[in-house]
Amino acid sequence: MYFAISAKTGVAILRIDQIPDSRRAILETLKQRGAATISRLAAELELTGEAVRQQLLQLRRDGWVETSQAEKSHIGRPAATYRLTVEGDHLFPKRYDNLLVSFLDAAVAELGPEATLRMFSRISDQMVARLEPSTRNLPIEQRVEALKSFYSDGDAYMSIEPRSDGFSLVERNCPFYNAAMSRPAICSVTVHALTRLAGARVEREESFQKGDGRCSFHVHANRPVDGDPLPFVLEPRTKA
Repeated sequence: MYFAISAKTGVAILRIDQIPDSRRAILETLKQRGAATISRLAAELELTGEAVRQQLLQLRRDGWVETSQAEKSHIGRPAATYRLTVEGDHLFPKRYDNLLVSFLDAAVAELGPEATLRMFSRISDQMVARLEPSTRNLPIEQRVEALKSFYSDGDAYMSIEPRSDGFSLVERNCPFYNAAMSRPAICSVTVHALTRLAGARVEREESFQKGDGRCSFHVHANRPVDGDPLPFVLEPRTKA
């Protein structure tokens, strides 16, 4: 099943076929045309101008449509045109996950496993750089709290569960779900980056690949890694 992913938050959003008919028709027309005025949308969809205006108002509230440059008119003020936002465009099917899987497979085949590990390590560096300033010099409890924003700021699907020897970071909405399901090695990047940010050993205990319906990362508070080398371990591919 296809789910669109918000470009801003990384959170799953609606698919185009889940949008009410009249609004979906406007979105599909804008996707085809690139931009259109209310009058053009009304004529093409055989709706009244007021009906189109009301639907566009809701689509703007949802963040899926925005006004574009005004179109010149022979009489009166220029007519505003409407187009899809980045969020609106993400309602339509994308194949980013397929591209990522193909790229990963090509990298392994062309460059070899050692080069792939270096590539993953570079990605881990980028993930760490985003949150490291907010976790630096904090006690472990506050560092783990900051890691709730690991995938996206204000992630509503990441929670913390205390344990006798540390914490569990639980993610219920993997933003890399489709790609990670077929290539679990991608998840090794997350484990590596979380370990560096937490300053403690992190192990993934539950996973979407195993049918757990979530990913759970065990943060071992009593196993610090300051100054220790961090081996990059690629998780094996699950059987189909």
